[in-house]
Amino acid sequence: MIRVAIADDHELVRMGLRALVERESDMEIAGEASSGYDTLHLLRRVHPDILLLDIRMPGMDGLETLRQIHADPAIADTRVIMVTTFEIDKYIFSALQAGAGGFILKDAAPAELARAVRVVKAGEALLSPSVTRRVVSLFAQQPASRPATDPSLDGLTDRERETVAWVATGASNEEIAVELFVSPATVRTHVSRAMAKLGARSRAQLVVIAVRSGLTVQR
Repeated sequence: MIRVAIADDHELVRMGLRALVERESDMEIAGEASSGYDTLHLLRRVHPDILLLDIRMPGMDGLETLRQIHADPAIADTRVIMVTTFEIDKYIFSALQAGAGGFILKDAAPAELARAVRVVKAGEALLSPSVTRRVVSLFAQQPASRPATDPSLDGLTDRERETVAWVATGASNEEIAVELFVSPATVRTHVSRAMAKLGARSRAQLVVIAVRSGLTVQR
């Protein structure tokens, strides 16, 4: 059973998300919060698998709450999906840097929410190619910010580097497996090893590291 917590300052939104989660046979609600501070207290108390976190909340917003979560070893294992009405570059990139596992819009279909929870719980990133392209484009539009190679990349094997580059396109393990002519299980192994070597808390953070280092492929 996947234990899901909800953090949003609007009661109607929480009710809607709760209803969507409760309709899934493999999910249950672990708790709810209406502010960033309450969210941190909630996580320390119930330790959910997944947190659906609103970006805009009073007091401490979702981005700062996310940073606080990943700075606290006691609750850093909770995987976070940002739930928002805003698909804005600065929010996407800031949340990825802070360790978000993915994004979903508040008007997403019920099936999309359920898929998001399952994908992020499995350790994958909920990053569509369109979102990934926007992250890459953000760097491309800033010529003063030249790619800075992460020294940790030197510790990757050639295949791991290639896999990380494909991860940065937003491709799934299955899609990467087709491109590299290997099995999805092999891709998962390369991704896991690369995350460990690069100190990435989530697959999404591999995208940030790869883009910053110019380690991408064209699709």
